[in-house]
Amino acid sequence: MSISRAEVGRRGEAEAAAYLIAQGWTVHVRNWRCPAGEIDLIGSPARSGLLVFVEVRSRRAGGRFGTAAESIDGRKQQRVRTAAQWYLKRHGGGEAGVRCDVITVAFDRQLRVAGVSHLEGAF
Repeated sequence: MSISRAEVGRRGEAEAAAYLIAQGWTVHVRNWRCPAGEIDLIGSPARSGLLVFVEVRSRRAGGRFGTAAESIDGRKQQRVRTAAQWYLKRHGGGEAGVRCDVITVAFDRQLRVAGVSHLEGAF
């Protein structure tokens, strides 16, 4: 069974959204796109008023390209920030503040979730 990188990414985003919801978050938008790029998840922790832009990275066991968190370089961080600015201009929100988080999802060789890590205020 061969699964594409895109499918691993979709599964990772679904796992990340489920993780946030289980933590009491509201997920407002998934895969929001604008000319500046895409934001994987936009949500709010329970009763916070905070608007959080979440970058999700997924990796399969035995990958050759480093950890999921290491793949978010300065250029990617800037793209997420710019896309977040587009979102705020178009939709408002974040009166209590905004933040950029990273969620990494690790899969084992059978593509079962091996771990989820949430880095709050990652950049």
